[in-house]
Amino acid sequence: MKLERDFYLRDGLTVARELIGKKLVHRSPEGLTAGIIVETEAYIGPEDAGSHAYKARRTKRTAIQYGPGGYAYVYRIYGLHSCMNVVASTEERPEAILIRALQPIEGIELMMERRGTEDLVRLCRGPGNLTQALGIGMEHYGMDLCGDELYIEEAEGEAPEVCTDKRINIDYAGEAADYPWRFLLRGSGYISAPPKGWKVPG
Repeated sequence: MKLERDFYLRDGLTVARELIGKKLVHRSPEGLTAGIIVETEAYIGPEDAGSHAYKARRTKRTAIQYGPGGYAYVYRIYGLHSCMNVVASTEERPEAILIRALQPIEGIELMMERRGTEDLVRLCRGPGNLTQALGIGMEHYGMDLCGDELYIEEAEGEAPEVCTDKRINIDYAGEAADYPWRFLLRGSGYISAPPKGWKVPG
């Protein structure tokens, strides 16, 4: 079942946690690809020094964050890699959730072709890798996640066990760098940067 708008119109920390275990789907002309979300990071607007919207910065890049939740905020890093975020909360409250890693489950051959690797574990490990694998780019900026091309679904199985850690690569954010706003599927071998002592079942 595809997530409806109401799911996204909540605070970003709640959405970030509850996205763990959901299925991200992209229907492209080349084929369908999908993966289970195993790692997210929340960025909570004007008060969060790690957020692109810190101090209510409103630019062409961040504009989509100021609308209602349930849209894709895609940006490019290092001029090379696209990163996909889910806009959360309500209008004029810029909150976003970075999708950091997936467990690939559908369209795996197409993902491998796009990434140039047959390493299943590393296929969607990291925000730039997962967007390359799923064929998500800047053309998806502002896309409605309640549509039929790029969306998120409930996944089958038991409710996921979620744990938290501090966010990655935001040392510039002062004390906000230590906020426990990274959410992980406990024990997953597909996350981008395992915390110290991380144990994978089996």
